[in-house]
Amino acid sequence: MKVTVKLFATLSDLLPPETRDNAVELEVPADITPNAVIDQFRVPRKLAHLVLRNGIYIEPEQRDQPLFEDGDVIAIWPPIAGG
Repeated sequence: MKVTVKLFATLSDLLPPETRDNAVELEVPADITPNAVIDQFRVPRKLAHLVLRNGIYIEPEQRDQPLFEDGDVIAIWPPIAGG
């Protein structure tokens, strides 16, 4: 199945250089988990602070369960501070 992975802020540096719009489309197995996607991009799990599937937050305790369907968009954000 195909999913789109988006990495934001400092995590976007982990995407291939030719990537546009902080997103890459991947062919993945049907039983892939959010943590497996995080690991595939070598994102330290403590930096995968906000993980969304089609705009809906995935709780940390759900990230070891297969949740994705064909066409899903997975967005990953690091912790962000502002002032």
